[in-house]
Amino acid sequence: MPVKNRFAELLPDITAIRRDLHENPEILFETHRTSAIVADKLKAFGCDEVVTGIGRTGVVGVIKGKANTSGKTIGLRADMDALPIHEQTGLEYASKTDGAMHACGHDGHTAMLLGAAQYLAETRNFDGTVVVIFQPAEEGGGGGREMCEDGMMDRWSIDEVYGMHNWPGRPVGSFAIRPGAFFAATDQFDIVIEGKGGHAAKPQETVDSTLVAAHCVTALQSIASRNADPVDQVVVSVTSIESSSKAFNVIAQRVAMKGTVRTMSKNMRDLAETRLKAICTGVAETFGATAEVTYHRGYPCMVNHDEQTAFAAEVARAVSGDCDDAPLVMGGEDFAFMLEERPGAYILVGNGDSASVHHPEYNFNDDAIPAGCSWWAEIVEQRLKVA
Repeated sequence: MPVKNRFAELLPDITAIRRDLHENPEILFETHRTSAIVADKLKAFGCDEVVTGIGRTGVVGVIKGKANTSGKTIGLRADMDALPIHEQTGLEYASKTDGAMHACGHDGHTAMLLGAAQYLAETRNFDGTVVVIFQPAEEGGGGGREMCEDGMMDRWSIDEVYGMHNWPGRPVGSFAIRPGAFFAATDQFDIVIEGKGGHAAKPQETVDSTLVAAHCVTALQSIASRNADPVDQVVVSVTSIESSSKAFNVIAQRVAMKGTVRTMSKNMRDLAETRLKAICTGVAETFGATAEVTYHRGYPCMVNHDEQTAFAAEVARAVSGDCDDAPLVMGGEDFAFMLEERPGAYILVGNGDSASVHHPEYNFNDDAIPAGCSWWAEIVEQRLKVA
């Protein structure tokens, strides 16, 4: 069960689609052109049903097998959106949209799933139904949640769902996966320190909000070092600090901070939120200031299901010859919402020695296309095997 020959034949066409998407990136839910191309391709492939507008701009295609004695439906998901980054690759097919680029490889994910959909629609060598899911707004918009809230899982009676992401630094076309918690919950916070501004030469007449903010930044690191169980992962990062003073001789009245919290368990997520609020309000009170803390819960932890993970790894080994144990990833992934509704698994496919994702010089490696397409196709043909 190696890489399928059909995908070697389709590689030029799939690559052309991928590079066209790369050249014309769209962010969040604004994937109108991308979604239209996906829908048109699925119709041309002969899908039994193509529905647009799921999760605002998501697209769903339905492919029925040559038999349906199993009564089962498998979902395959790819993300379509780009990032608000100015591309610096110098490629001939580089982004034509200033300030937007496919810096995470979603163009490759979309193209690979289109390739798999074409093959599955041609062969239909499976017993059941396949639903190919093309999702907008993975990069912070929660498109996966929106597609689920639109009733996608129940509407097409999806039993299991599988996703994939390219991974720079891994050999091209190789795979890695892990059961259980895989990608972190991604939360954000806003902290506003209110002190008493004044002249920098008379600090005794002020409550220095900048000093308070500095103590908060330091104290927040105690969540990981002193509150958390050392074997339970947590990252607390203050990523933005802005004071109300723009002058060298004025102590600021107010300082605003932003940041993110990454966790791998519900208990740690709850603990981090509680401690963050307590630390900031307590530190501020110590200095005579106040702290207003707003905590925003983002994507939940993405958790692979054990049985489906073992199966996904078995298919990956058959396609590429091996499947490594993947590390925990403190980045977020809104495929988590789909895995909360249905059992399934998410796998990494190697992108080779490329720039990292979210970097202005990143580019998806087209040489990974046959392996990625083959994995998706084999997930279907082996899970819904014709008797």
